Amino acid sequence: MTDWQLTESFRSTSGMVRWDRLGPEGGEPVVLLHGTPFSSFVWREISQALAQQYQVFVWDMPGYGSSEMRHGQDVSLAAQGEVFTQLLGHWGLSAPSVIAHDFGGAVALRAHLLHKAAYRRLALVDPVALAPWGSPFFRLVRQNAEVFEQLPPALHRALVREYIGSASFPGLRADVAERLAAPWSDLGGQAAFYRQIAQADQRHTDDIQKWYPQLDIPVTVCWGAEDTWIPVAKAHELASAIPGAQLTVVPGAGHLVPVDAPAVLASTLLAFLCDPR
Repeated sequence: MTDWQLTESFRSTSGMVRWDRLGPEGGEPVVLLHGTPFSSFVWREISQALAQQYQVFVWDMPGYGSSEMRHGQDVSLAAQGEVFTQLLGHWGLSAPSVIAHDFGGAVALRAHLLHKAAYRRLALVDPVALAPWGSPFFRLVRQNAEVFEQLPPALHRALVREYIGSASFPGLRADVAERLAAPWSDLGGQAAFYRQIAQADQRHTDDIQKWYPQLDIPVTVCWGAEDTWIPVAKAHELASAIPGAQLTVVPGAGHLVPVDAPAVLASTLLAFLCDPR
């Protein structure tokens, strides 16, 4: 799958960001945020569906995908929230609709609640948003990141492929799994993979969780029924915390809903974006 390339660049405070735009230039703007350890590639099918009607913005966060990866880089949730706010300014978007998956959910929420980024509406797909978060594997790596960085490259690549694969319920096609793992597979990517885990800190969602009841924009929560990374019980907890939030549980999908069930998710998102409220 070599057809997914981001052609534009933006110099952020956390490094060079690669981004792109799909759909009609004058269309209503929709911005997609990926999670960790993923990239904008997870949105390839959804973005193409939305681009039939909307102007769709996709980007790789600093330290992810095709964006800059470097030693000493700040790729924390706090930094990504600031970068996203900067990027919205660069694009000249005053109030786009925002769709965010996993770690991207926390980034979008921080940008809105802390940095006053305005959204027309917000869709959260299996987001990192509520304490406690972090699987036992994630916590193990976070506590021993320097040790894991020294894994032989072949062993590291096998670990990354297995970890990414566990986010899918039906299982990933080999080409998709390879594309998702590829950014982490060379020496720079190996260091970046453990860097982003080492910098993950629950306090960055603790900072904003108390303000979810104050969200006053339309919000929908979508969740894979078979998510083993963040249990579906969190979907109900989050939707209950946000006034008026809709909830859709997607059967047969794991944590990677945009990959596991793109048709169902695209249909749900299009209905949400077209909702007149």
